[in-house]
Amino acid sequence: MGTTTFLYKSDPVRGRQWAEVFRHRAPEIDFRIWPDVGDPTRVRFLAAWEPPDNLAMRFPNLEVLFSSGAGVDQFDFAALPPALPVVRMVEPGIVRGMVEYVTHAVLGLHRDMPRYRRQQQEGQWRPLPVRPAGERRVGVLGLGSLGQAVLAQLVGMGFDCAGWSRSRHAVDGVQCHAGADELPVFLARTDILVCLLPLTDSTRRFLDARLFSMLPSDAGLVHVGRGPQLVVADLLAALASGQIGDAVLDVTDPEPLPPAHAFWRHPNIQLTPHIASMTQPLSAAEAVLDNLRRFEDGEPMLGLIDRARGY
Repeated sequence: MGTTTFLYKSDPVRGRQWAEVFRHRAPEIDFRIWPDVGDPTRVRFLAAWEPPDNLAMRFPNLEVLFSSGAGVDQFDFAALPPALPVVRMVEPGIVRGMVEYVTHAVLGLHRDMPRYRRQQQEGQWRPLPVRPAGERRVGVLGLGSLGQAVLAQLVGMGFDCAGWSRSRHAVDGVQCHAGADELPVFLARTDILVCLLPLTDSTRRFLDARLFSMLPSDAGLVHVGRGPQLVVADLLAALASGQIGDAVLDVTDPEPLPPAHAFWRHPNIQLTPHIASMTQPLSAAEAVLDNLRRFEDGEPMLGLIDRARGY
């Protein structure tokens, strides 16, 4: 790769860990951490959570933009050079973290842990009936790499699993549904709904009153997609009516929530600060180096974004 510069513009602490991986595995690359750009004409690759403005003018030879995280909805695609390839982060640490979080959340809802917490606060010792995993129907919205990894774990634990996505997929042990016409059937058989959809124009405000009404009464919700996909007022109304029994939310809009927001103290909401899955610096750097090799060899890069779909 000659005198290629790879520029990192994200958390500088993680950036220094990336730098060590590059130093050992690709010493021929001039790895730099923003704002130390060096010669901007040598910058061929940029990894960023929020790229700088005027990319085409600032870095005239930029060839690939890598997201430093699993999502790309933070990018303003209209401001990016039209032909610039954009690649989301695909690395094992993100997948493992998401599988851990969703498994924990689904098991908690399945075994009635939110209700036991409320009973504890009320000083009540009241055992609830225990249902086998095979009698609990879990549905996952989104069948990308994260959704499929989550479903593989849940299927292995014996849950009755289904998945839904815009396009058709086939996943072992999972009833797969696709498209708007099959969404009602998917929701009607889902006791615990997991949202792992990417944020696009079509998924914004996707989790709304109409969707909740198609779930069985007292359904559980695990939301690990993006905050703007959830209509706050509709979730609060569904919780008040009992249509949704309990919700585990890792993403909100905005983040963080203002102090007076209803979610903070709602007895049927478990809230975490967008920590379900985080990029692991060392494995992320390894994944990017693997994609650089693919790019140089003319092979498809893992995580390459289809701008028409937004993911």
